[in-house]
Amino acid sequence: MLRIDQKTLHGYALAVATALTLGVSMAPVQSAVAQPAAAARGLPDFTDLVDQVGPAVVNIRTTERVTPGETSTGMDEEMREFFKRFGVPLPNIPKQQSPQRRNQQPEEQPRGVGSGFILSGDGYVMTNAHVVEGADEVIVTLTDKREFKAKIIGADKRSDVAVVKIDATGLPAVKVGDVNRLKVGEWVIAIGSPFGLDNTVTAGIVSAKQRDTGDYLPLIQTDVAVNPGNSGGPLINMRGEVVGINSQIYSRSGGFMGISFAIPIDEAIRVSDQLRVSGRVTRGRIGVQIEQVSKDVAESLGLPKAQGALVRGVEVGSPAEKAGVEAGDVITKFDGKTVEKTVDLPRLVGNTKPGTKSSVTVFRRGQARDLAITIAEVEPDEKAAAAGKGGSGNAKPKASAAAEQLGLMVSDLTDAQRKELKIKGGVRVTEVAEAAARAGLREGDVILSVANTEVHSVKDFDAALAKADKNKPINVLYRRGEWAQYALIRPSR
Repeated sequence: MLRIDQKTLHGYALAVATALTLGVSMAPVQSAVAQPAAAARGLPDFTDLVDQVGPAVVNIRTTERVTPGETSTGMDEEMREFFKRFGVPLPNIPKQQSPQRRNQQPEEQPRGVGSGFILSGDGYVMTNAHVVEGADEVIVTLTDKREFKAKIIGADKRSDVAVVKIDATGLPAVKVGDVNRLKVGEWVIAIGSPFGLDNTVTAGIVSAKQRDTGDYLPLIQTDVAVNPGNSGGPLINMRGEVVGINSQIYSRSGGFMGISFAIPIDEAIRVSDQLRVSGRVTRGRIGVQIEQVSKDVAESLGLPKAQGALVRGVEVGSPAEKAGVEAGDVITKFDGKTVEKTVDLPRLVGNTKPGTKSSVTVFRRGQARDLAITIAEVEPDEKAAAAGKGGSGNAKPKASAAAEQLGLMVSDLTDAQRKELKIKGGVRVTEVAEAAARAGLREGDVILSVANTEVHSVKDFDAALAKADKNKPINVLYRRGEWAQYALIRPSR
């Protein structure tokens, strides 16, 4: 039997401790070293993507004509980019000019920098509208350092998409991907010119899809580093396909803070196709004011669940009014497509060609109705209809206990008021306070229905209120100026 004395054991222990201290290891440590190597091999390699897509990414710089001695805003290019990126109007700083230089000819001065990518080999380049907005000259620089003066084919502010054209052929073009295949958590890269540093590559993952940051665009959210100068550059998936245009960042400082947004490429291509054909984008409209359907609204209307777009107002003479859409309706479908959220409706309508005969499904008084509607065109600088003050009259205000609980005083309309407003019934609000005021009603509004019941007189109004459940919000349809609108009054306890 082998015996080991205490001195030998102590020496062995000391040797082991020394070996560990010096980093000497045997087989078990070799496998531990192999694990990080295997993990490293599993990380994405973007080199092939950069080689594949990089040549199609361009730098865009713009200039403006300024008379010597005159400055338009007194700020540098990065600050200009910051204001444009977030849609903040440039400060209105008066231009100044030295008296001795007033007769000199205007000269080109740098205005801004951005990025873009080549759509086709014959020189069409896509970028952001805010990159080229207000530019007198657009200069496109390729990765091989060739420079071209570009012509602005068209720019669309609503989607922030622009197309410019350079006089060249045989150019490397990007491959357009399918946004529907893009998944949250998927690796993506951005290539652009942040702060004027050409061909900069950054990487990250898709953080979310369908971010509702605009009426017409459900944006792609990523954590890819995007900074001033990246605007207009491509967002690229691991297949080397462009899935978006880097457009916005969320920032409190003007620099990247971990959240960036890209325009989905399918939406951008739809816009660019129209810009290339006509230089402008046409969108459909139906003339309604809408808001989200809350749980309270759904319950008050008898809607099975909170979905669709609640019609708060209908523009007089609009396609919606002609089709029979009323304030208080909930639009649940457009052309057979379900409207889950409020933002779905303007996108569906906006993507419909003006003049198209479509259909809307509305939920009204417990029933679904299909209405035929002809789509109109959104005006370039559409202005909201001015709100009127309503009619005036000498009818004596009356109020029931139920009306007082809502904070309302109403009166019957005169025949002249009905004729002026082109309505058959309703009661005029003469005083408003508390619950009704909180719901947005004003003196001069004309109430057309209460709790899904039409009213033609103060008597009808009181009867409808008497039947309404006072423990639940009461829906009210009213007319203000040119718009019929909808409100939900929560009675005071």
